Amino acid sequence: MTTVSALRADAPAAERPAHRDGNVLRWLAAYTSSMVGDSVYYIALSWTAVQAGTPAQAGLVMSVSALPRAVLMLGGGVIADRFGPRRVVIGSDAVRCAAVLATAVLLLLTGPGLWPLAVLALVFGTVDAVFMPAVGALPARITARGQLARVQGMRGLAIRFAHVVGAPLGGLGMALGGAAAAFGLAGLLIAVSVPLLVAVRIRELPADDTAEKSRSTAWHDMVAGLRHIRRHRVLGPLMLAVALGNLGFIGPLNVGLTLLADERGWGAAGMGWVLAGFGTGAGLASLLLTVRGRLPHAGQVLAYTALAGSVAIGALAHVPNVVAAAGTALLVGLLAGLSGALCGALLQTQTEPACLGRVSAVSALISLGFAPLTMPLTAAAIGVWGTGPVFTGSAAISGLAGAVALAVPDLRRAELPE
Repeated sequence: MTTVSALRADAPAAERPAHRDGNVLRWLAAYTSSMVGDSVYYIALSWTAVQAGTPAQAGLVMSVSALPRAVLMLGGGVIADRFGPRRVVIGSDAVRCAAVLATAVLLLLTGPGLWPLAVLALVFGTVDAVFMPAVGALPARITARGQLARVQGMRGLAIRFAHVVGAPLGGLGMALGGAAAAFGLAGLLIAVSVPLLVAVRIRELPADDTAEKSRSTAWHDMVAGLRHIRRHRVLGPLMLAVALGNLGFIGPLNVGLTLLADERGWGAAGMGWVLAGFGTGAGLASLLLTVRGRLPHAGQVLAYTALAGSVAIGALAHVPNVVAAAGTALLVGLLAGLSGALCGALLQTQTEPACLGRVSAVSALISLGFAPLTMPLTAAAIGVWGTGPVFTGSAAISGLAGAVALAVPDLRRAELPE
């Protein structure tokens, strides 16, 4: 691997605004390309699975990646901290690229089949378990602490861009060249990230942190990371707020919205407008952080936006028409996006750099491992009680995130560095 010089913490380049720092922009370009590739991959995987098998089999293929991702995520955080997030992200993207391109060649030679799709999904889920914690730990190693909130905003914009661009690209690949072309396009987009990441310079950890890490076992590192969260005056309650916010948010804004649109007769087009409103609001929240770079009274803003966002979630089930629903969804995206971005920024700035991979792993496990389990529960509850009561109950759970932030003085008074 190419050796790059690390940035010293006092280097003038590290104090430049993130959106003008070539090092950060290289990381952002790599991250964006990888995320667009991910979006194309998921479109290709879902459509190819539907064509190759029954709906039940397609659903099984789509869910295969969830188990290794959830089971191995905490270990992935240890790997990110032990070997360095940049090295782990490069390796993860290289493996993901190779797996997708190999599947594209196989489909080109043999035609659609469920077993290569299931193997690919399993590989992706396993690699995601180390990729996601490393992605969360990398920003703190490429820029100054005062720029981490802005980087969170830039990362949010990259995610929104990937969602908007990736789906049409995946559909275009499927239409022009079938599954092999779509998977090939996904692999090439992921491949673009590797040389960009190789060129990213990272900040070294303090010597004592590095020495302690080399003497400890992987199990000790994992336990130490969990202990760091539990004993920290801000991180412990912040993780609780993240869990409550996601538990109340994921179900209604995924399966719940589909059932609501069907119940109200809005159709797929109406649901699309509501989702567009949500995406626009979340994009505006990311843009605000990117432009401002820092919001004062971050803990209080997090609390109040979480509370206001929960009210908007509950209101979604009671609006009279699709136009009002789209406007309410925009408000949900703006408020939930801002509170979520502030959670991420506080996590980045409050965590010791040597523990960021493990702390990011816990956050990702909550958001992508546990919270999605509420989707079948939400669907079942709507079948019994209807959309109105379920959206209201979910809003109450989500609102507890804001209540926790207000009730814990250290989190309420938390500030982002200048």
